[in-house]
Amino acid sequence: MPKVSVLMPIYKTKTEYLRSAIESILSQTYEDFEFIILDDCPEDSREGIVTSYKDKRIRYIKNEQNLGITGSRNKLISLAKGEYLAVMDHDDISLPERFAKEVRFLDENSDIGVVGSNIHKIVANKDVIQPEKNEDIKQCLMMKCVISHPSSMIRKSVLIKNNIYYDEHYSPAEDYKLWCQLISVTKFYNIQEVLLNYRDWNGSTTNSSGNKMDNSTLEIWAENELEYPKLWKKFQLIHAQKMQTIRLFNFIPFLRIIEQGRRKKVYLFNKIPLYSVKKSIKV
Repeated sequence: MPKVSVLMPIYKTKTEYLRSAIESILSQTYEDFEFIILDDCPEDSREGIVTSYKDKRIRYIKNEQNLGITGSRNKLISLAKGEYLAVMDHDDISLPERFAKEVRFLDENSDIGVVGSNIHKIVANKDVIQPEKNEDIKQCLMMKCVISHPSSMIRKSVLIKNNIYYDEHYSPAEDYKLWCQLISVTKFYNIQEVLLNYRDWNGSTTNSSGNKMDNSTLEIWAENELEYPKLWKKFQLIHAQKMQTIRLFNFIPFLRIIEQGRRKKVYLFNKIPLYSVKKSIKV
């Protein structure tokens, strides 16, 4: 049985991006893994590209019908044989030492269920530094996704034991919701090194699903406020960020007002942006 299952869904991926992603996994210094590549585009297969790599660790599977990103991620979990699940996106690049460092950390810290890392944005040419320790990560998760999903490695037993999976309702922010679901059942850690190059191009899921992403994120924030009130208050206090919900009949969310620094944004029914203003500074 492999120690690690690498889970990578693909969908109409650009050839050069897919090859770079696959080769970055096959070039890992840590070698005890299976590499499950799930093709979610039956009508436009990438089979020829994947099978051109003659590596016995690759398991190529093609969905008979399109499941979408959330369904594909959950199917990958069910297919995984490894103790640890290494998340990988089809257009990113894992640095050679990523798996070795993440496996070593999970082996040495049995109370940690998810380990991530800092990432480098390829197009913007900048590093994203994430909070390191569990308490800081959980506080920031109240309104920020501070575990970079494609850099993460998850202890599979934590998901199975608690029956926690990706939730289609929150797609394309299903990864952010997964972390929030895990807050009460495990601990997090971010290795303070760049272990993944993230391809922040216009065609990425994050950039091409802007409105859906915003709506899902707003809903997750509202749920975090109710489910984790202590963490929510700590985050608001430390980061000077406030969110207020005005409800009709004390039940129906009518207006959501978000203030961060000098910026105020107002949404109707949690989702529809009404306006955004920047406060002037008095001198």
